[in-house]
Parts: sequence; structure tokens; C-alpha cells
Amino acid sequence: MASVATSKRLLKEYQNSQKELGLAPGTRRSASANPDLVELRPWDVEGEDLTEWMAVIRGPEGGNYAGGTFELTIQIPQGYPTKPPSMSFKTRIFHPNVSWKNGEICLDILQAQWSPAWTLSSACTAILALLDAPEPDSPLNVDAANLFRLDTRAYQSACRMYTLLHAVPDPLFD
Repeated sequence: MASVATSKRLLKEYQNSQKELGLAPGTRRSASANPDLVELRPWDVEGEDLTEWMAVIRGPEGGNYAGGTFELTIQIPQGYPTKPPSMSFKTRIFHPNVSWKNGEICLDILQAQWSPAWTLSSACTAILALLDAPEPDSPLNVDAANLFRLDTRAYQSACRMYTLLHAVPDPLFD
């Protein structure tokens, strides 16, 4: 169970994300909202446990993951927002910085570079940016990193193939 301060922060983040995404009653999607962040909410919206969240992101248009939507799991630790959340892909994805086994994400803002200024929404935006700009020097998926370094076309093809195999098709994708 989260502390009172953590719960207040998470409730505010939830309310802000619902407004930003146009999911709150009487709201429209904000012009500043990331178009590829589809959903961000606690698993148990009606309950009191705000420590387990989920996000749904859309593969950025024109990128290797276009046409797919991917689910993320988010675990909120004791001490949030001072400590970073644990975020991982629930949907399998072929990427140098994502573990094929468990979906763990290697991203500096989810580790040493985390600051309380980050929100769950901004962390999702950083993950979306990572999809288009892999860091092959700190891979969790060595095969993807090697393919990215040595054969860009084969890497792009593999990303698209695994997106078709594992991601949920994006209904907005032509």
C-alpha cells in the first residue's frame, strides 16, 4: 500500500492523464498530449491500490512498430516519486533495450536519471522516444542490438515482423 503522499501524487497523475488523453468526462484530448499514448491508469481504478498501473502505447507512425499497440506494466515502489517506477513491456517487442524474456526496459530515466519531476506519463513518452532511437551500447536484447548495428534493414524487418506477431493491431493504422 502506498503512503498518503504517494497516493495523492498518483491520484493527481491519474486525473491529469485522463484529462490530457481526453478520457475524463467532458474533456477532449489535449493538443499537447502524446498521440501515441493511448491509455494510462491504475489496474484497479475503483480500488485503493494505486501501486500497479498499466499503459497502452501505439507504435510511432512511420517507425518500426507502426500499426501495433503495446501494453506496459508499471509497478510503483515505496518512496515514489523519489524512487522510479518499474516499467516493462507486457506485449513482446523486438528492441535492443527491451528484454525479450521479461519485457524489462533499459532506460536511464527509469534508473539513475530518475527525478521526482518525471511523471508516469512523461516516462511513457520517454519509452516511446526510445522505440525510435535505440541505444545499442546498453542492450538487454543482444540479438536486436547486433542486428541494429550490423544490418539496419534486417533489424527494421524483424521489428515489423514481431510487431505483426505480438502487438495488438492499431485500429487507427491504415
